[in-house]
Amino acid sequence: MQYLAIAAGGALGALLRFLSSTGMHRLLGQSFPYGTLFVNVVGSLLMGFLYILLTSRMELPAPWRAFFLVGLLGAFTTFSTFSMDTLQLLEKGLWIRAVLNVGSNVVLCLAAAWAGVLVGRLQ
Repeated sequence: MQYLAIAAGGALGALLRFLSSTGMHRLLGQSFPYGTLFVNVVGSLLMGFLYILLTSRMELPAPWRAFFLVGLLGAFTTFSTFSMDTLQLLEKGLWIRAVLNVGSNVVLCLAAAWAGVLVGRLQ
């Protein structure tokens, strides 16, 4: 049952990542990997919040925790795309944008995960 929950969450997370990332690029352009940054920050915020909510507050069964935390958010966030976006910026000689991308993802995702944990603990 847990494998099916992860697969279903992964399918939904991948679709949501595609729609979110594409939407951000339409909104802000493609001069910077805004879509990847967006899904990583939002996913980190949700991971922090849902981790506390689902493991400490709600005592959801393991398949549901796996659906949200491993499947949905695992597929929604994307370190591999972040890596390729950064590499492409470096290959184009856009060093400042590449460094900004790395710094933004690390700092904002850690801050978002921390904020999610704090909000989750308030519930």
